[in-house]
Amino acid sequence: MAVIRARHLTKRYGKHLAVDGLNLDIGLGEIYGFLGPNGAGKTTTIMMILGLLEPTSGEISLFGRSSSKERADQRSRIGVVTETQHLYNDMTAHEYLMFFADFYSIAYKRRKVDEVLSRLGLYQVRNRSAGAFSKGMKQKLALARALLHDPDLLILDEPVSGLDPLGVKEVRDIILEENSKGKSLLISSHILSEIEKTCHRVGIINKGVLVAEDTMDGIKRSTASEIRLEILLEAIPDGLLRRLSDMPFVVWAEIKGDSVRLTVKADRDHRGEISRTVVESGGVILGFAAHEVSLEEAFITITESNVNRLVKGAGEP
Repeated sequence: MAVIRARHLTKRYGKHLAVDGLNLDIGLGEIYGFLGPNGAGKTTTIMMILGLLEPTSGEISLFGRSSSKERADQRSRIGVVTETQHLYNDMTAHEYLMFFADFYSIAYKRRKVDEVLSRLGLYQVRNRSAGAFSKGMKQKLALARALLHDPDLLILDEPVSGLDPLGVKEVRDIILEENSKGKSLLISSHILSEIEKTCHRVGIINKGVLVAEDTMDGIKRSTASEIRLEILLEAIPDGLLRRLSDMPFVVWAEIKGDSVRLTVKADRDHRGEISRTVVESGGVILGFAAHEVSLEEAFITITESNVNRLVKGAGEP
């Protein structure tokens, strides 16, 4: 079942097309990374999913049912962290979460509030006003609010914004822990290294159009023409370099100490063939590493190529 499904989702502001015919499916128990440069349409899409913006056209369903402003039961199953936090600054962290515990009619609310405060490392400052919190602490408080009612779906827009490295790791651990319980997550972030560590699939939006969508490995492979490999051997057999260099998919090869370094075509996974050649040559493999494109490199390649295509198309008669 798709937890979120969008079909031909479109949003116009006058002549500006913010989201252009977006189709999106996020499955049960999936962590989906939603990426794009500033102004790409990410936040507009999220606001439409949440029912805070009305689409110009297209349809959204949540948990297998058509979404509408009247379906409050669907939205009660969602926990949200928005890019900018709007807290009640005169409330303490404890009061703020107790307010939302009443809103969600949470049983044993004091115990639940203390639990999420402890989980986010905020219990010691629970009696401090939210207005006195740093940006990172406000971000944690917003995540605590999103987790408070144990939602089935988390929508997190820049969830690690303003956090130090320890805070980033804490949020990452919470994301993975929630997913291990079967929760689905839609995460939008500029911190691509975190998306790379947590998400199962990635969608890249640019100029309102979903320009790429795949698994993490698929996204990275789609932009790479070559992959660098390094094989650590017990010893280098005679003639191995020549045999590897003669393989049709090997672009470049060298020996460095007890390692063989290769650049191979990225059309498919060649590691099995290379390993067999090494073993047949009398080599003993101690380690095999692939140095692939990072998500950041893939993201830049995909968005830049999409912009270039749009510019070229706009210039054509």
